[in-house]
Amino acid sequence: MPLARIARARHWVFDLDGTLTVAVHDFDAIRTELGLPAGRPILESLAELPPEESAPLAVRLDAIELEIAREARPAEGAADLLAELLRAGVDLGIATRNSLANAHETLRAAGLDGFFAPDSIVGRDEAPPKPRPDAIHRLLDGWRGATEAAVMVGDYLFDLEAGRGAGAATVYVDPSGRFPFGHLADLRVRSLAELAERVRLDFPDPLR
Repeated sequence: MPLARIARARHWVFDLDGTLTVAVHDFDAIRTELGLPAGRPILESLAELPPEESAPLAVRLDAIELEIAREARPAEGAADLLAELLRAGVDLGIATRNSLANAHETLRAAGLDGFFAPDSIVGRDEAPPKPRPDAIHRLLDGWRGATEAAVMVGDYLFDLEAGRGAGAATVYVDPSGRFPFGHLADLRVRSLAELAERVRLDFPDPLR
């Protein structure tokens, strides 16, 4: 049962923007500002350019994302879910297509920076970005964890593809309730608050 597997998971990996935080990125506007093709993933478009063209655009991308990071707000139920998972003694990590510096700024602005160890946050420069599963594998290697005890929580196609590629269970968070990528999800929820309720977090009390 997928839900039972998620409830028993000992290694939880989260996407950051739009999952732990309220989604605010306007990727079409960012592509336009950087002069990148419409409808194409930004990081992949940059990787296709010669270094002399991609380098200044990458610097500008970091600056744009930093401005967004400073205004980050936590998603519904994020702090409560993370606190409950920490009490249960599970591993918590983040796999993000953002830079590591901007990921830390996002967590700080959203008030979620106390939940994650520094080496449990993997950005686009630490591992090939999602949809590749490398960031999840890196976290699991650091935890000495097994993929069958892992879950990937995200709000977009790349998160679910990365989770499936790593062999982890997948949770799809979509506040709209439309779930266009639902075929890749083991569990579909509209919020992290709903996730906590659905799973019921039936872990042993770490204080016992």
